[in-house]
Amino acid sequence: MSDRNKEYTVTYSEQAKGWPSFYSYLPDYMTGMNGFFYTWNGGNLYRHNTNSLRNNYYDVQYNSTITSVFNTQPMDIKLFKTMSYESDDRWECTSLFSDLGTGSMLSTYFQQKEGEWFTFLRENDGNINFKQRSANGIGNAVTVIGPTDAVVVTFSVNIDSIISVGDRIYWQSTTAPTPTVEFAGVVINVVNQSTTSVAGVVTPSSITIDTVGPYPAVNPDTTIPFPGLVPSASDFIFFIKNAVAESHGARGYYLNFTLKNTNTAAVELFAVGGSVMQSFP
Repeated sequence: MSDRNKEYTVTYSEQAKGWPSFYSYLPDYMTGMNGFFYTWNGGNLYRHNTNSLRNNYYDVQYNSTITSVFNTQPMDIKLFKTMSYESDDRWECTSLFSDLGTGSMLSTYFQQKEGEWFTFLRENDGNINFKQRSANGIGNAVTVIGPTDAVVVTFSVNIDSIISVGDRIYWQSTTAPTPTVEFAGVVINVVNQSTTSVAGVVTPSSITIDTVGPYPAVNPDTTIPFPGLVPSASDFIFFIKNAVAESHGARGYYLNFTLKNTNTAAVELFAVGGSVMQSFP
C-alpha cells in the first residue's frame, strides 16, 4: 500500500481482527513454517529473527517508528503539557502536531525520571502562530530612526519586561486600507521604561531592531526570514518569543505524535503517556 508516496508491507492479526503493523521492507512473497518466518526478495530466500541485528532487511537498515494520538475528551480543546514513555532505550519524537500547531522533540530532550523518559512539549523552530500566547503587543510606534541594522523604535508607553533580546518583531500599518502583518527583524536592545534626567530630558522606552541579519550570536534561529521591513511611525508593533524556548505545550482537540528509535539492537517500548488539561483561552 502507499501512504504519502511511501510503500509499506501490512500484516493482518487474527486476534485484533485488523491490520495493526506496518513494515518498511517489501518482500515478493512471505510464509510461516515450523515456527519461523520466511520471505523472498529478488529471488533470494530469507529467514527472519535469526540474528541480533534488528531492522535490517535485505541489506537495508531501517528505523523503528510508532505513530499514535492522544485524544481524551475529544470535544474539549486541551493543553498537552508533557510527554513520557516507558522503554529500555531513548526515543526521538520526529512529528508532533495538533489541529492548532506542530512540534518535535530530539531524543536528548527526554530525561529519565523514576524509570520513565520525560520531557515538556516544544514547538518547532520558526513555528509562527499569532493566535498563541507567545505573541504579545507593544503599542504604536512614536518614532522610527537609525540604520537598518539598528533601527530604534520608541513608544509613549512603558514596555513589558517579558520582551527580550532575540525576540522577533512584527508590525501592522494603522493607515493602510488592507493592512498586512510584516516581519521587521530581531530585537538587539530593549529600554523598558521612560526615564527623565535632572535637566528634564526624557528618554522614552524603546526597542532596537536588526532588520538585516543574520546575527547568530544574538539569535541562532536559522528560520528567521531576513531581511525584514522597517516599520513607520504610528504602525502597531508586536513581538513573538522563540518557539522552542518559550513553548507552553501544545493546544488542540487532539495530539498526534510519532516516535523513532535508531538502535540496531532489541528495544522495547512499553507505554506512552502525557499530562493533559483543559485549555482556557
